[in-house]
Amino acid sequence: MDSEVIITMIREFILILVGKVTVGAVLHVLLPLLRALLLKTAVRNSNYEINFTTSPSQTYDFIIVGGGSAGSVVAARLSEVSGWRVLLVEAGGPPPPETRVPGLLELNFIPGNEVDWGYTTVPQAHALGNYVNRAGRVIQGRMLGGSSSINGMLHTRGSPGDFDEWAALGNPGWDYASVLPYFMKAEDFVDTMFSDSEKGHGGPLGVTQGPEGPLTRAFFLGGQQLGFPTIDINVRGGIGFSHSQFTIRNGTRSSTYEAYLRPASSRPNLHILHSASVLQVVIDDKKQATGVVLQHGDRVLRVGAEREVVVSAGAVGSPKLLMLSGIGPGHHLRHHKIEVVADVPGVGQNLQDDVGVNGLTWTIPGSSLSSITDNLKYLKEYLLTRQGPLTTVNAELVNAWVKVGDEGEADQPDIQLFLSSVATTADSGALYPSVWGLDREKFKEYFESIYGKAAFNMRPTLVHPKSRGTVTLRSRDPREPPNIDPNFLSHPHDVAMLVKGINFTLALGNTPAFIDQLGAKFHDKVLPECRELVYGSESYWECYIRHMATTTFHLAGTCKMAPLSDPLGVVDHNLRVRGVSRLRVVDASIMPFVTTGNTNAPTIMIAEAAAHIINTHWTTTK
Repeated sequence: MDSEVIITMIREFILILVGKVTVGAVLHVLLPLLRALLLKTAVRNSNYEINFTTSPSQTYDFIIVGGGSAGSVVAARLSEVSGWRVLLVEAGGPPPPETRVPGLLELNFIPGNEVDWGYTTVPQAHALGNYVNRAGRVIQGRMLGGSSSINGMLHTRGSPGDFDEWAALGNPGWDYASVLPYFMKAEDFVDTMFSDSEKGHGGPLGVTQGPEGPLTRAFFLGGQQLGFPTIDINVRGGIGFSHSQFTIRNGTRSSTYEAYLRPASSRPNLHILHSASVLQVVIDDKKQATGVVLQHGDRVLRVGAEREVVVSAGAVGSPKLLMLSGIGPGHHLRHHKIEVVADVPGVGQNLQDDVGVNGLTWTIPGSSLSSITDNLKYLKEYLLTRQGPLTTVNAELVNAWVKVGDEGEADQPDIQLFLSSVATTADSGALYPSVWGLDREKFKEYFESIYGKAAFNMRPTLVHPKSRGTVTLRSRDPREPPNIDPNFLSHPHDVAMLVKGINFTLALGNTPAFIDQLGAKFHDKVLPECRELVYGSESYWECYIRHMATTTFHLAGTCKMAPLSDPLGVVDHNLRVRGVSRLRVVDASIMPFVTTGNTNAPTIMIAEAAAHIINTHWTTTK
């Protein structure tokens, strides 16, 4: 089919469905057409395809379970040693072509798309009042590159104090001075503004500055009017307003699939097996991990690991696999009739996630700023020249890092304030409620009056919540998704901090930069579920938070790195699993507590550090 014909079909289809775009239409019509077009033209190039394994060998030196943000890095780094045979096993497939296009980001979050696991939380007792069944979506990438292939591409290291505290908890080698070289090893800041000596240059991961416009300028000016400096969050952290940096190189998403796996895939000692599910880690009578049992198509195979098995299945998948393999809380395993290999109570505990408040919206004069369908008009330019708006994120996305509470160090933020020029109402409620799992009728009742208006959002996010949740098994069947219970807002501290975060957000929106220069007007309609409370009071905003706050998809902590003195520890500072040798966990699940802000960059750092730890161990062991 001719490219022009496909573009015309897509445009006509969207025009026909203006205001009536459905999730099904996007999944069953738009995405197939778009993928065909992208594969036919500019996204397809001489090195688009890479070699994959279809029949793994009987044994390897290392088996890495999970080809996501961490596992892809570990596999690429270990395979640099030509004498080591490395198998990477990923449950999903290669990333679909639209995931490589930064400006088509929103398509990755359409529910039912095969790019993520389709998880939802269990119903939340203290939160998600305006979400379907009081449950939230848990978007986790299910493909090579994992969440780095579908996420918002924000590159945020976290605060130096995060890592210093990790070390202070009894994890030597994880202080900021020690982990900084691994951040820098991964990074290639390609913009000249990123010339600081603490920025990485020449690493696999391309990092560039995002688009900026009138909202960004108002954001920074408003911050200055409130007395906040402009900072670079990726240089020694701090309090202030920061330009956003994204994992994009040459107009293409710089995922760990693109940055690490693709260059490494030509090595004969690296085998990449996708669309294969690991059912269990094999552990012998000496409590050593000796391989995995996996399912690939109709075949169930046992593959041996002569040195180590590395589990990198993420904050949900890693504890699930450990428990299915007999490593976890003994009572929980026995309940599911799983033989206990190692009674490790912390597996699946300590689940943490940053909590953000959706819905805070301002309208401004003019026409609607952007939506999913608006970006299709730029598709031809991208396909033919790799230029135009689709080469970067499809909105102005910037962050402020502020401290509204009294706990912790003075330079340690507790709120990440996120501005997006694409408002929740940009598509008039067609897709946005489904993306977040919001109740469609409640969404319409609250927002319908500003459908179609130019608008933007600011979302205060609590970056160090005190609420803790769990990942537990539903059954011993590996095909069953686990129970994911973030236990959002169960700790009163979290609600109190988010009220302060909302007050700060409203103060910023009321600065002359927004009111006078942009003509911004806050959508001050009373949330119907909180109508019995005095609007604007602390109790009103507490109610608002319990109905509108939700995940930011920064899940962490379920295989906690800790010394033996911590009863909820799962791995030691070398990421070795308690009670079983030759088995490590390498991903965000090992974080003792979630880092400040987005977790992709710290997860990649963890993988770089782990690869060095593993390499050092096996090259010095005789």
